[in-house]
Amino acid sequence: MLKDEMRAHLTEKILPFWERLADETYGGFYGYVDKELNVKKDADKGCILHSRILWTFSTAARVLRDDALRPYADRAYDFLQRFEDKENGGVYWSVHHDGRPADTTKHTYCQAFAIYGLAAYYRLTGRQEALDKAAALYRLIEEKCRDAGGYGEAYRADFSPESNEKLSENGVMAGRTMNTLLHVLEGYTELYRARSDEGLRAKGAQALACFLHTIYNRPEHRLDVFFDMDFHSLLNMQSYGHDIEASWLLWDSVTALLPQAEQASYRDMCLDLARSVRKRAFTDHGLKNEWVDGKTDELRVWWVQAETMLGFANAACLTGETSWLDDLRVQWDAIRRLIVDKRPAGEWYWSVYENGELTWRPMVEEWKCPYHNGRMCLRLMQTELTV
Repeated sequence: MLKDEMRAHLTEKILPFWERLADETYGGFYGYVDKELNVKKDADKGCILHSRILWTFSTAARVLRDDALRPYADRAYDFLQRFEDKENGGVYWSVHHDGRPADTTKHTYCQAFAIYGLAAYYRLTGRQEALDKAAALYRLIEEKCRDAGGYGEAYRADFSPESNEKLSENGVMAGRTMNTLLHVLEGYTELYRARSDEGLRAKGAQALACFLHTIYNRPEHRLDVFFDMDFHSLLNMQSYGHDIEASWLLWDSVTALLPQAEQASYRDMCLDLARSVRKRAFTDHGLKNEWVDGKTDELRVWWVQAETMLGFANAACLTGETSWLDDLRVQWDAIRRLIVDKRPAGEWYWSVYENGELTWRPMVEEWKCPYHNGRMCLRLMQTELTV
């Protein structure tokens, strides 16, 4: 059964890799491992990385009911305070290996992932301090990172705006992004599950409405990615990875935040995204990366492959169509063949070409984390699908 394979892969491959990266000298987890598995112990440590490690070990400990995983969640939680700006509020982008501030950018995306990790830790431990920190970051996003049009992106330490290089690419500089809004919604949904609050639910519902009515490009069967401050799309692009991730992640938020009577149009959008991605980008070698102005990026990227598993599983649940289960198995076979590092001390490669050739990307850095593949395992372990 696939759920048994997911449990084994999580507990025997993914979690042990990250357990070995615990920094016993300065706290937290090492921030960089190259593709030869060399650990750079003096590398900066990212807030996104540590927030995602916190979510992964907190959720794994809760779902697996494994007390042996709790110390790794505690370690990530304890180190997360090193990113906190005690004067201005919020969390920094990164710190040096010893915990001193490095990149003091305050990005909305980063605040959202701290909420996500803290809420998961509270759900594991019941520790009120963690819930209070998550709620404070939610209020901060609403006060400092939101304007009349929506959520902003990058800020200096004092929350004065700065340019958004961190979440822009392909020659555009985005004032707003689909990616940031998606993960604000994700963080808010996790916090809502930890603490039911009508104001929080309403903000999540507003984010969902923005996806349905603004970000979703219905004629093109995709989410637009980069926008100016007035939500004019800046690039003719389909991010296959984000679309398949959103196809299940949006539905997860819909079921948590909206009454059933309001869900139908979101179900249609989520299925449209999944079908579009499967038709345009899915092969026996897994899901392609993205399409920009007529050119397809054929790379197979670790997080895209993991999210494909969850998107296909969600589509199978929503439709009852067995073809999604067939493709789910094809996708898992592609992951094991191309993405999983066969070395005993390895985890997943960042990215490979269709022929299996590795790219230069490292095994760990501020974006490369156990959240996508760990979450894939945890959610599929709990699915009712028979595959």
